[in-house]
Amino acid sequence: MGAVYPWLGTEVIMVAVAVLAWLVWHVVQIREENQEYADDVKRYGSKEALEKALDEQTDY
Repeated sequence: MGAVYPWLGTEVIMVAVAVLAWLVWHVVQIREENQEYADDVKRYGSKEALEKALDEQTDY
């Protein structure tokens, strides 16, 4: 009895494509977050001012 699903033999290729897509997504996400952080630092003036603003925002 043979396999009963399509694309038999392409599992390794599909896993490789999935891992590559996952890695690309992480690179893009990290770049976007770094850019957003840099924009926030510009907006608040310095790293310390940004941390203070975040601390004030999270205090309940």
